[in-house]
Amino acid sequence: MLPAKRFVVSSVSSDAHMWNLVFLQLLLEEQGAEVTNLGACVPDELIVEECRRTRPDVLVISTVNGHGHLDGLRLIRRIRSEPDLADLRVVIGGKLGVRGAENIVYAEELALSGFDAVFEADGGIDGFQEFLATLENADRPALASGAAA
Repeated sequence: MLPAKRFVVSSVSSDAHMWNLVFLQLLLEEQGAEVTNLGACVPDELIVEECRRTRPDVLVISTVNGHGHLDGLRLIRRIRSEPDLADLRVVIGGKLGVRGAENIVYAEELALSGFDAVFEADGGIDGFQEFLATLENADRPALASGAAA
């Protein structure tokens, strides 16, 4: 069970998939978290505004369309450029590209660009759940790269 944590869950601006976001919302809520689900095709500016408004403990970005590495890089650079959001925990997961198992190549660049954790779809949900476990005892988790969110 997560200690009372707030999450914002969203897709990237080009991703119209919703089922992944509903799954994440339910997973987090079952663990006692408060979740704001922004839905699909969310513009970067709306994500930034919602993070400012709700001050979540974690922003969770999920992508299915295969463009997560492109949209994710743009989004994390924007978030890290905002002084009031620079320390926000931000994770991304799902289908980061269109190269199947080779999508893992995008994880390092995404992590180096500012994501606290990167989860590729082929890795399953275990890495994301391990990340959530780190939230219980840490103010800010160490930089991580792993399996799917």
